[in-house]
Amino acid sequence: NVLPPCLLLALLLLVPALPAPHERGLIFNLDTGELCLQSAQCKSGCCHRGSGLSLARCAPKAAELQECSPKSIYGVYYKCPCESGLTCDADKSIVGSITNSDFGTCKDPRGSDGS
Repeated sequence: NVLPPCLLLALLLLVPALPAPHERGLIFNLDTGELCLQSAQCKSGCCHRGSGLSLARCAPKAAELQECSPKSIYGVYYKCPCESGLTCDADKSIVGSITNSDFGTCKDPRGSDGS
């Protein structure tokens, strides 16, 4: 029971064409906890570092009433920006923007102020 040479050749040529299992990228589409350099690399949209000396890792965005940072041009945060639909109520200043220290609290802009 030997395969004919033309069938064997066809099988060898088709194997590389078979779809590989879906793999996440090494640079983009990173999961929570993976090392990152920019928030655009993370599925969550937040590349977070605990301090200026720590490595940045992908982290979930901040939920309502959690500390947050407004969107930054740097793409790395000490506090993640808010989840979709929430706003970061922070005291925005030029110095805070430069030093990435203008933290606030995630709030629902539609209001939950006692109504």
